[in-house]
Amino acid sequence: MPGLRAGVATTLVTGASAALREAAIASLLEAAPSSPEGFSAVILEGLASGSSPIPDSSSVRLVRLAPGCVCCTGNLVLRVTLNRLLRQGPERLFIGLASSEHLDQLRSWLQEAPYDQLLALNPTVHA
Repeated sequence: MPGLRAGVATTLVTGASAALREAAIASLLEAAPSSPEGFSAVILEGLASGSSPIPDSSSVRLVRLAPGCVCCTGNLVLRVTLNRLLRQGPERLFIGLASSEHLDQLRSWLQEAPYDQLLALNPTVHA
C-alpha cells in the first residue's frame, strides 16, 4: 500500500566483549552503508573498551547507555533513547547488548506495541 513505511531494520548484537560487539556492528555498517541522505542508529550498552571501530560520521548516530540489564531496569533508558532515535528516522538500527542473558525478553518487548509497527527485527548477531 502506498504511504506505508516499513519498520526500521533492527539488529541486536551480543558478544563476549564490547570490542567484539562494536567490531561486528562496524562490519555490518561497512557492508551496507546508509544512503547519502540517510543514517544508521547505534545504541551500545556499556562503555567503550578503547577506540571504537564504529565510524564517527554523519551517517552514524551512536548513543551509549550505562551498563546494566536493559530488561531488568524496566527499559526506561532504552525506551527513551530508542524513541528519540526513531523520531529522527534512521534507515537501520543496531543495539549492542553487554549480556545475552535476557535476549529473548528484550526481543519480545521490541515486538510489542508500539515497536511492532516501528521496527523490523533481524536475526540476532552473535559476535
